[in-house]
Amino acid sequence: MAGHDWLAVYLKGAAMGAADAVPGVSGGTIALITGIYERLVGAIAALDPVEALGLLALVPQLGSADARGEFEETLVRMDVPFLALLGIGVVTAVVTVANVVHVAINDFPGVTFAFFFGLIAASVVVLLSEVTLDTPGRVGAAVVGFALAFVLSAQAQTGALPDVLPIVFLAGAIAICAMVLPGVSGSLLLLTLGLYDTMTSAVSDATDAALGGDLGATVEPVTTLVVFTAGAVVGVLSFARVVEWALDHYRAATLTFLVALMAGALRAPAIQISDANPEWTAASAGGVLVAGVLGAAVVLVLDATTDDLDY
Repeated sequence: MAGHDWLAVYLKGAAMGAADAVPGVSGGTIALITGIYERLVGAIAALDPVEALGLLALVPQLGSADARGEFEETLVRMDVPFLALLGIGVVTAVVTVANVVHVAINDFPGVTFAFFFGLIAASVVVLLSEVTLDTPGRVGAAVVGFALAFVLSAQAQTGALPDVLPIVFLAGAIAICAMVLPGVSGSLLLLTLGLYDTMTSAVSDATDAALGGDLGATVEPVTTLVVFTAGAVVGVLSFARVVEWALDHYRAATLTFLVALMAGALRAPAIQISDANPEWTAASAGGVLVAGVLGAAVVLVLDATTDDLDY
């Protein structure tokens, strides 16, 4: 790809990370609407632990031109440069944007979740062309996808599980599904498990300690993040293969299921908007409406400006 396309990959990774930092919004949704979803799933599914170990064995031999050539060829075949750049974008957003989003949710919950609602709703509209309901199987896929996300979206509650490291590992394996499953938010899954505050606090504490030069204070939050990441790696390597198989064998039904998931997930921000506005006024209704329109506009503009990129 050309240089500007690589920049686009990084920015889309950042958008995915920012999306996954908020409950009710999925990084997988961003990947889908920006045209990198299938490449992301295929690249993850192509990661081979055996080949990865083979790459490690080549590291001491990189002084040889043949070894370097084999090393680079393997990296390209596994699409590691694409995944690495996308991952850098995700991590950048999580570290730099999550705290801002956290403040917005706490200080301006109504308009913040209205913005998210507009983003998800516009995503559904953009992807309606991928939905086909011309067979009983596809109708069933749509019903199951919508119902699954609709029910899950109502389960955001804290305190469900203890924040011990084995549970954190399991949470990472479950929450990472959002990266390869549009419509289901990783943060929403963490909320359901009662670990959303645990993980956002770990990011914030690790960042504050590192910036403050207090390395001792970074041990506990970094340990939590490392264990969570290990669980995420296990989860994504397993689940991506399931999604790739479904796209290869039942493409129309799978995409219909995914878009229906996104539609069902609209319940999550809708609940938050309602809770933030127990007594509606003209001002609060206007703020929600404007924020929703802005969220939808972001998706529509993003879709229009990235539609011609060749991935």
